Amino acid sequence: MGAGHDHGHSHGGSLPTGTAAAAYKGRLRIALTITLSVMVLEIVGGFVTGSLALVADAAHMATDAIGLGMALLAIHFANRPASVNRTFGFARAEILAALANCLLLFGVGTYVVFEAVQRFITPTQTEGGLTIVFALVGLVANVISLSLLMRGQKDSLNVRGAYLEVLNDALGSVAVLVSATIILTTGWQAADPIASIVIGLMIVPRTVKLLRETVNVLLEAAPKGVDMAEVRTHILELPGVEDVHDLHAWTITSGMPVLSAHVVVSPGILDSVGHEKMLHDLQECLGDHFDVAHCTFQLEPAGHAAHEAGLCH
Repeated sequence: MGAGHDHGHSHGGSLPTGTAAAAYKGRLRIALTITLSVMVLEIVGGFVTGSLALVADAAHMATDAIGLGMALLAIHFANRPASVNRTFGFARAEILAALANCLLLFGVGTYVVFEAVQRFITPTQTEGGLTIVFALVGLVANVISLSLLMRGQKDSLNVRGAYLEVLNDALGSVAVLVSATIILTTGWQAADPIASIVIGLMIVPRTVKLLRETVNVLLEAAPKGVDMAEVRTHILELPGVEDVHDLHAWTITSGMPVLSAHVVVSPGILDSVGHEKMLHDLQECLGDHFDVAHCTFQLEPAGHAAHEAGLCH
């Protein structure tokens, strides 16, 4: 016999992170608008001043704008109801967008580093004074965006991702300021491509981490922080449980881990304890130790697993 039960942390299928992030949707939109505006300004500034570092930072901001857009998109899709054909709604769309973002990040990082190397081979004059002006505008805009998202990043993983995107932008603006100051005071033009390489390499660790998490979700690996051996132990320690098999845990999208298991119970235990009480105990067992949004349990007597194997043939 089978039974499904929503975990106590997520009644009705709504996600805690989605709900928290929705409260900051307006701030995310403002931050996205600021990021796009400064990106355009830095692209123009890069061509006017000849600063590759400014163009690199603008490219960096373009990828961060995508990150902010993804955060808003995730909120939008999280609020869309599931359907008969899409039982989890469009939640997985966030993961596909993250994968696309990884490819873009790698492309941008590679292009920036390549262009920087070309600058070493064929030096180009950079106007340090104007570059400082454009970089300062970018830094001020990033500080404003950070202040908008500061509170939300403590409440929502979704907003925290957007906050980290903007924080990386701010660091990129600082790198541009440093290189432009060096050029203005010493005339050392190599500072610009060096800053460009630094900004390009700053993209790599974040991208590798994002790609690893994205691939883990697509391959339906166990959710981060969930020890499956420990989960099995907790279930087996429950009175009346003889065995557990077909234990699976995966992630639908960020902040939405799910778990399913076939739980073998002692003969007569369902008659004496009751089906509902057994499910409640299983839910409490996992709820006290693991943060899983949705759990599905199948309660079965000993020997039923062999019957299931026979049906598969």
